[in-house]
Amino acid sequence: MGEGLRIAFFGSSLLSAYWNGAATYYRGIIRALYQRGHRVTFYEPDAYDRQKHRDIAEPPWAKVVVYPNTREAALREMEGARKADILVKASGVGVFDELLESAALDQRTASNAIVFWDVDAPATLDRMKQDASDPFREKVPQYDLILTYGGGAPVRSAYQQFGARECVPIYNGLDETTHFRVDREAQLESTLAFLGNRLPDRETRVDEFFFRTAETLPEKDFLLGGNGWEGKPMPRNVRSLGHLPTARHNAFNSSPLAVLNISRASMAQYGFSPATRVFEAAGAGSCMISDQWEGIGQFFEPGREILVACDAAAVANHLTALSPERARQIGGSARKRVLAEHTYAHRVLELERLLTGL
Repeated sequence: MGEGLRIAFFGSSLLSAYWNGAATYYRGIIRALYQRGHRVTFYEPDAYDRQKHRDIAEPPWAKVVVYPNTREAALREMEGARKADILVKASGVGVFDELLESAALDQRTASNAIVFWDVDAPATLDRMKQDASDPFREKVPQYDLILTYGGGAPVRSAYQQFGARECVPIYNGLDETTHFRVDREAQLESTLAFLGNRLPDRETRVDEFFFRTAETLPEKDFLLGGNGWEGKPMPRNVRSLGHLPTARHNAFNSSPLAVLNISRASMAQYGFSPATRVFEAAGAGSCMISDQWEGIGQFFEPGREILVACDAAAVANHLTALSPERARQIGGSARKRVLAEHTYAHRVLELERLLTGL
């Protein structure tokens, strides 16, 4: 396709998934860009102890710049990135986001393009709707392109109402080189497993779909992974693992009878927002049970490739009826679907078309 793009990408972290749910999304996208001949420099702040909890070493498919957690360092790196063909500011860097969103626009030249990549568009849009003085409102039309982690037509329409020149979802996908089926681990075997950090707009849904289901089925084993659940009252048949490094995600997905997906409230409301872990679990051939949200059929066929539940009673019914053989059939079908349509190699073709057209 000719000479690749030079892309400067400011995000939360590429090297660490610690309190950073976007890590594997970034890795999948950026690795796929590299394989298409593009070169990415990823800029991440030294914040939230993430550098002490690295999941990967600096990869060959990206240059990583870790900058000090100061305003001066953030601005210095942003100014140095203006020579890139594409400068991306992602949402949720976690420190100096408002500063970086303004500074990114200040780096525009005649030969580059400035992109905002929203990895939590429902939250950003709701925030702007509720606050007419939100400073990001006036910045939306100034970006050459808004990309989102998901959200489909509802998110695209909402961003256009705020004046976005163009808004396109780049959905999560599977990086089959990192997420795949492995042997079961006895320590991770359970009837149902859920992996997710404790977040305010998810906890109520976790209470319903996970903890209430565990209470309903006291004879079954439930496994919980993720940050922040210490001190949370939970049924006796739930085992909490705490932070689970990405190197153990494959075993986590391969060992239980079924894996549960629970969307954050805002993403469930907008729909069309499959989490990264849905595709990772599918890559491992897991039988997935998901909470219900609009657009799920665009990615997996309910009843054949994924089981869908509207509440705890529905999750419990699925588990009661689920045999190991049926679970393998559903997981195998999901894996075939994701490999055929939902890898990052698929996603990057749309992204490449958008970026080369700027």
